[in-house]
Amino acid sequence: MKRVKRRSSCPISFALDIFGDKWTLLIVRDLMFKNKMHYGDFLKSEEKIATNILADRLNVLERTGIVKKIRDSKNKTRYIYSLTKKGINTMPMLVEIVLWSAKYDSKTATPKKFVAQAKSNRGELIKQIRSALKRNEVFFQSK
Repeated sequence: MKRVKRRSSCPISFALDIFGDKWTLLIVRDLMFKNKMHYGDFLKSEEKIATNILADRLNVLERTGIVKKIRDSKNKTRYIYSLTKKGINTMPMLVEIVLWSAKYDSKTATPKKFVAQAKSNRGELIKQIRSALKRNEVFFQSK
């Protein structure tokens, strides 16, 4: 299992030590916006993450306190992954990334309603997403 090693005390460097690869934020996205919770769910994402990378990134996210895993009570051979409070607190950052991409990517899958809601009242949108997460509901769906 790969250790997360701090390179400096810079706050951006600290975040990049956890989120600075192309897969980690996609896993958080799937937990936050797409209601994915099992290992196999992440493998079905359109980006096609490899199993060894998925296992490593889930371990890093769990070790850094962003994700927790518990045994699935309906199937003891599976685990359920969910965001911790620390993981949910990445939401404003992810919302900003979504909005930035919606602005500059002509092929974005960001729903127009999401963008409009974020522009008109970002605080309320974040509150609604938090509430949906607590109820274990999907808030944001691509096209």
